[in-house]
Amino acid sequence: MLDRKFIVENAQRVEENCGHRGIAADVARFVQLETERKARQAKVERLNRRANEVSKSIGKATDAAQRQARKEEGRRLRQEVADVKAELDEIEEEQLAIQSLIPNMSHPDAPVGEGEQSNREIARGKTPPPFDFEPLDHVELGEKLELLDFEAGARVSGAGFYFLKNEAVLLELALQQFAVETLLAEGFTPMSTPDLARNEILQGIGFIPRGPETQIYSVEGTDLSLVATAEITLGGLLAGQTVDADRLPIKLCGTSHCFRTEAGAAGRAARGLFRVHQFTKVEMFAFTLPDESDAMLETLRAMECRLFDALEVPYRVVEVATGELGGPAYRKYDLEAWMPGRGGWGEVTSASNCTDYQARRLGARYKVKGEKGTRFVHTLNGTAIAISRALIAILENHQRADGSVVVPEVLRAMVGKERIEAK
Repeated sequence: MLDRKFIVENAQRVEENCGHRGIAADVARFVQLETERKARQAKVERLNRRANEVSKSIGKATDAAQRQARKEEGRRLRQEVADVKAELDEIEEEQLAIQSLIPNMSHPDAPVGEGEQSNREIARGKTPPPFDFEPLDHVELGEKLELLDFEAGARVSGAGFYFLKNEAVLLELALQQFAVETLLAEGFTPMSTPDLARNEILQGIGFIPRGPETQIYSVEGTDLSLVATAEITLGGLLAGQTVDADRLPIKLCGTSHCFRTEAGAAGRAARGLFRVHQFTKVEMFAFTLPDESDAMLETLRAMECRLFDALEVPYRVVEVATGELGGPAYRKYDLEAWMPGRGGWGEVTSASNCTDYQARRLGARYKVKGEKGTRFVHTLNGTAIAISRALIAILENHQRADGSVVVPEVLRAMVGKERIEAK
């Protein structure tokens, strides 16, 4: 979340930013509450000082009546302190509710607007391949090549679940290994993360674990939820922790299953593997010093491009518009792969700089040796490989007229073949 003092001192900027991001947060009420909070806090401090003075004076009283009068005054003051503290707690609770709704500030270069049409294209990879035949989508390819089984997934777990079969399983494993090995060579620490996290960690990262708007599966009777991304678990590593500044940046790559309700997902754009309830993902995450986060975001974006260049998948990179950023992100890039089955681009990765927004909620700090106090780290996340969508891009772009699919060269040794053909 944003710093309370920053919100008060920059109320107009914060309110304009909320408008750009389509968030309804009562910034004016927050500022009013801050004035009331300070007044109550000052009153509590005055009453406490007076109560201490009265307490010390009891022993100096010259007679029983005077002592009794001072004791009664002390009790009255303590009750008044309790009453004012109760008012203070109510004010702070209302403030926190508003503060939690206020999104991060937006990068000055982020395009202002709502919807994907407002995103700005900033780069492209290889040119989409020309087909001299009618290309199939990944669902048709998966059926013909016996790679995907959506019917069995629906019977076993419900709509939105699926089985991977045969070479699709080998591709999944190969993609994970390829991503982890590439990131390991660049100084990322590999992690295998839990599939569950405490709700306070989800909230700190910026996910809503309960309510009609949630995309999260919660475990009834517990404070645990299934994670939608390893961003949650990796970000939670430093929750409530303070690290030495010379340990930063910390670069992590986490492999996890991801679970999402995908409420409202429908239509051809969500067909097949594009929007599913469970998938495997390799996620990049970084903790940095504040003045290093802008450069780290460019590093994460470059890694995503490098991975999909190696997979020989056409893509474009877009800078995400303010209305699509989500609460924690200061700046965000999406990498969209060309998907012939959709006849257009489909998001396969994203990379975000969340500055100190998540760290402030999580209590993730750093300390500079020789300096007093601590400061909040900056957090960043970026998709390395989301297996389900990477499979779409690979199958659809590497298909051939005879119905086979050529395996990208970087995966062939792990998959054990150059081409996937009908059985």
